[in-house]
Parts: sequence; structure tokens; C-alpha cells
Amino acid sequence: MDIHDVLQHLPHRYPFLLVDKVLDYQPNQYLVGVKNVTFNEPCFTGHFPHRPVFPGVLILEAMAQCTGILAFKSTNEMPNDHSAYYFVGIDGARFRDPVEPGDQLVMRVEVRKQKRGIWVFGATATVDGKVVCEAELMCTKKEF
Repeated sequence: MDIHDVLQHLPHRYPFLLVDKVLDYQPNQYLVGVKNVTFNEPCFTGHFPHRPVFPGVLILEAMAQCTGILAFKSTNEMPNDHSAYYFVGIDGARFRDPVEPGDQLVMRVEVRKQKRGIWVFGATATVDGKVVCEAELMCTKKEF
């Protein structure tokens, strides 16, 4: 999926759209997404001016956005003005190495289970093949 497809499957927009493309996916199984981390990200003006580091919470959010795309792809639905997938939980989040400008964050999310509208995913983010973050993420669709 290129950026145009990503934009159709996520309600997020700049500066909070954190998935640039999807390399591969299988509905109800897994998705591999990419976030190109660039120096002009708004977070780098304050995190940290002397040594820019991509915030861990944004890595988690990028992985969560991948879960949203996978959930939409798995249910053959598209986002609309009356519903969205919400991030409802994080378990076991671990950060292994800092992510810096110029890094390409490759995120793999895998469906572990879905029960009563709650999706549970295993998520891993790597840079150059090295794990930088892993967590179990939960999301659910809410009508509003």
C-alpha cells in the first residue's frame, strides 16, 4: 500500500500520520508498515535539541496505526465520520534502542486474537533489522 492507500485507511493526518507505506499484509494475520523518521518531525524541536530521539510513545502510536490499518483490511471496512479504531491498551512495552532522524522504522503487527470487538496484536518495530520496540497492543472500534 502506498501513502494514498494508507490515507484511505487511517483518519490521521500530518503531523500525526505515522505510517508512510505498507510493505505487506494478510487480513486477520499480519501487516508490515514503514515510518521514515526525518529530522523535520515536529517532535525533534524539543526531544531533544542536542540529540534528537524519536519519542517512544510515537513509536507505539505508529505501531497502533498499523493495527488500525490491519483491522480495517481484515473487516473490509473503511474509516468514516461516525466510527474509528481506538487504542485501548498496551502491555509489555519495551524500548531497546533509540530511534533517530534518518532511521527507517519497520513495524510488524500480528493478530493474536479478537474477542467481543477487542483486537489484540503483537507488535515489533525494527531499524536495520534490530528490534527497537515491542509491545502487545489492543484496539477496538467505537461508534460516535
